[in-house]
Amino acid sequence: MMTLPLTSPLGPTLETERLILRPPVLEDFDAFCAFHADADAMKFLGGVNSPPIVWRVMRMIAGAWALDGFHMFSVIEKSSGQWIGRIGPLYPHGWPDREVGWGILSSAQGKGYAKEAATACIDYVFDVLDWDHVIHTIAPENHPSANLAKALGSYNQGAGKLPDPYANEPINIWGQTRDEWKQRKR
Repeated sequence: MMTLPLTSPLGPTLETERLILRPPVLEDFDAFCAFHADADAMKFLGGVNSPPIVWRVMRMIAGAWALDGFHMFSVIEKSSGQWIGRIGPLYPHGWPDREVGWGILSSAQGKGYAKEAATACIDYVFDVLDWDHVIHTIAPENHPSANLAKALGSYNQGAGKLPDPYANEPINIWGQTRDEWKQRKR
């Protein structure tokens, strides 16, 4: 088993009780491929993808870090050193607003990792990136993500629309303001 780096030259490393969050590195590629081949994990994230597509996705994320200074963090489980998903801030062209999104391998779901990592990311966007609000775009039938959004203190703000190639996919926009987040954390 390969040991993954715990830092990346592309951006900061965040640490929680059980997780390391850092921008992607080349050594993450096999884990990204496993994630994109996980039908359960990818059910609401565009479906499974082949390694050539994953290669492009991973480089898009790295490019966003280089150009925008933020995007998805790779999520590493401290106890095992394993890559278990990607969570973080994003704001693609044409997106309805600034988002913290998530995706965790199905084998790592149900352990509270997504909430732990998303909490660190929301703190990051409010405290470091100085966003004043954050959204999560969630398919209406994606009940686990809606439950996570609720657990984070976000609320359903109604139907939204994503740009191509997702323009025909129904989504709800969940979100909250920095003040709501800070009030909830007191």
